[in-house]
Amino acid sequence: MALGFYFDMTSCSGCRTCQIACKDKNDLPIGTLYRHEETYETGTFPTPGVFHLSVSCNHCENPACLAACASGAIYKTEDGIVLIDADMCDGCGACVEICPYGAPKMLETGVAGKCDSCISIRANGNKPQCVAGCPMRALEFGELDELKAAHPDAVSISEIGVMPADVTAPTTLVSLKANAKDEARNANL
Repeated sequence: MALGFYFDMTSCSGCRTCQIACKDKNDLPIGTLYRHEETYETGTFPTPGVFHLSVSCNHCENPACLAACASGAIYKTEDGIVLIDADMCDGCGACVEICPYGAPKMLETGVAGKCDSCISIRANGNKPQCVAGCPMRALEFGELDELKAAHPDAVSISEIGVMPADVTAPTTLVSLKANAKDEARNANL
């Protein structure tokens, strides 16, 4: 069983509530985000376009951050969640530099941190804070096979032309706004 996020681009209004909920839950300092919403403007007059993308750690099947971590602080749980043990992190920043998605962040404490899919909240049977906070219900979290079955039109985040496509095999799924993939590529994002 592998867990992951699902994002419905067609429902997102760009309000950034997911970003704020995550920042609040993790008590992150100014300038540090584990989840961020990006707004992309595409097209030209008379047919401009816009779409939003909410992104956190993709809990990749082959995480580059794990391979780069010399201290052994980064590990995967049995359900595929990629975690950082702050007590083992030596603060070298290799994970921050190598992650193609920019998920790990160096914290004021001198160690790396990132989305842990709200593992402590989920242990009590609740949804990750970003998912629970989304007023448009554009975010879901769960077993990857179930998310794929519930959203057969969804594609990997690495396939939409905004995030880099590589060998990490991110587990985040996205349902695209009409023409978002083409618009993103045409905008050279």
